[in-house]
Amino acid sequence: MRTEGINMPSLLCETEKKDWNVYAKAPFGSPAQVVEYLGRYTHKIAITKHRIVEVNETSVRFGYKDYADGNKTKEMVLEKEEFLRRFEKHILPRGFVKIRHYGYLQNRGKHERLGQIRESMKLPPVKPQIKTSVAIRMLTRYGKDIFKCPCCEKGRLILVTTVYPRQSHRLDAELRNKASPQ
Repeated sequence: MRTEGINMPSLLCETEKKDWNVYAKAPFGSPAQVVEYLGRYTHKIAITKHRIVEVNETSVRFGYKDYADGNKTKEMVLEKEEFLRRFEKHILPRGFVKIRHYGYLQNRGKHERLGQIRESMKLPPVKPQIKTSVAIRMLTRYGKDIFKCPCCEKGRLILVTTVYPRQSHRLDAELRNKASPQ
């Protein structure tokens, strides 16, 4: 896609203001077939653990269903590099999601639209969520006080500071070199 000479932010603003109609052709089968077909792709990972038959030093053997050959269950052996290459094709880039919602479930103004729908159906409004801390949830659900010392069960744990792992030494050296005047 060429984007030379196009101001992307203004293009996005223009397209955001338009009312879009999504056209979808009628399915070739029943609605149940369409839901089953989409269900295989929207909520599942690329390959589940139970389909992997054997993993060794050089290859991975796994089962799959061949829809082109009468839904027969078959096995395939791939070199580990090829298996990982194919698996990585199913990993979405950061910020992408598998399912998009349109219509009344789209993100912008969703709560207001759902409120209007509930009101028109004469349903009671949704009760607001009560936010509770992790400590209170652990105490009420499991009877475990997370601030109690795990060793003596008497003292109280207090967060003093959080220590994060160091970045790589090379990066630290580069930052020091940039900070020092030359």
